[in-house]
Amino acid sequence: MRLEQISVALIITMVVALPGCQGENQTGLQSRSQGATVKGGDHRTGGYDAVENWWRPAPDHVGPWTWGQVSGLAVDNPDRIIVAIWGDRNAQGEEREGGSNYVVVVDRNGNIVENWSQWDAIFNKPHQVYISPYDPERHVWIVERGGGRGVNMQILKFTNDGSELVMRLVDPNHPTSRAEARANPNPGPFTYGDPAVLAFLPDGSFLLGDGYWNSRIVKYNADGEYLMEWGELGNGPGQFDLIHGVAVDRDHRVYVGDRTNNRIQIFSENGEFIDEWLDISDPVGVFIDENEWVWVISATLNRILKYSRDGELQYYWGAYGGTRGGFPGGLSRPHQL
Repeated sequence: MRLEQISVALIITMVVALPGCQGENQTGLQSRSQGATVKGGDHRTGGYDAVENWWRPAPDHVGPWTWGQVSGLAVDNPDRIIVAIWGDRNAQGEEREGGSNYVVVVDRNGNIVENWSQWDAIFNKPHQVYISPYDPERHVWIVERGGGRGVNMQILKFTNDGSELVMRLVDPNHPTSRAEARANPNPGPFTYGDPAVLAFLPDGSFLLGDGYWNSRIVKYNADGEYLMEWGELGNGPGQFDLIHGVAVDRDHRVYVGDRTNNRIQIFSENGEFIDEWLDISDPVGVFIDENEWVWVISATLNRILKYSRDGELQYYWGAYGGTRGGFPGGLSRPHQL
C-alpha cells in the first residue's frame, strides 16, 4: 500500500486522463477479436503497458524508508505530475518526526523534481489534488482531511509552482469524529466533516464533496464564498453515504460517487436530482474525459470502468495486484483519476 500504490495512482491517471489513450485501448481490443488470433493473455492491465520501477526515491531518502499512502495526484503536463502522499515512513513504517514529503512533483520518468516541503506543517492527510481545466493560471487545489499533527480539515489553493497559498477554506472548530459531525445536521459552510473531493465549473465556481461524514455537496464561487449546498445522510435520491467522487460534464451535470450506497447520482449544477446508476461497487473516483466518457474507479473491485453519459457500461479493466509481490500494473484500492 505504499510504493506500489504510488505506481498504481500514476498509471491510472495516465491511462484515463491523457488525450488519445481511450481510442488506443479500444483499438487494441478490436484487433484481438478481428485480426490475427492471439493465444493466451488475461488483459489484466486493459491493453496498457505498465512501466516497472517508474517511481524514484526522494532525494532525502538516505536511510531505510518507505512511502506513506498515496491518495491523489494531478497532471499539470507530462513532465509535471503533482502527487499527494501521507508523509513517508521509516523502515518500521512509522512517521518521521515532524512529517515530510506530503506533496512532491515528478517528471515523466518518475524523478522527483519539486518538493513542497515549505508546506509540510499544514498537511497531515492530503486527500486529492486538482487543477481546474478552466483556470489559465493552473492553480493547484488540495483537499486536506486533517486528523492529526494539529492540522485542520481544509481546502487549499496554491499558485501553480507552490510558492504561495492563495486561498484557504477552514473552520478550526470542525468536528473530530463522525458521530460528532452527524449530530449536527446543519454544519456551517466551512465546518467540514472529513472532506473528500472537488470539481469545477467554467465560471470558476467549484463543488466540494463533504464527504466522509457530512454527506453534502457544497458549492462556492470562484472567490471561495458559499453559494449553496444539497444532500443529507441516507440512501434516497439526493441523499448520500460517503461522497467520494465528483465530476461535471459539458452540460454542467454533476456526477457524484455515492460510495457506501454503491451508485452514481447525477444532478444539475444547482442540486436538482436527474438520475442514478445503481450497482456500481465502491465508486471512489469519477472522471469525465474530453470525449464525455465517464470513468469510474471501483476500489473494492480494483477496477476502472468506462460508461457512456447514459450510464451504459462500455468497458472495464483492472486486477488486484497487492499480494505475493504483486505484478506491474496491478491495482490495490486505486483512489483518484
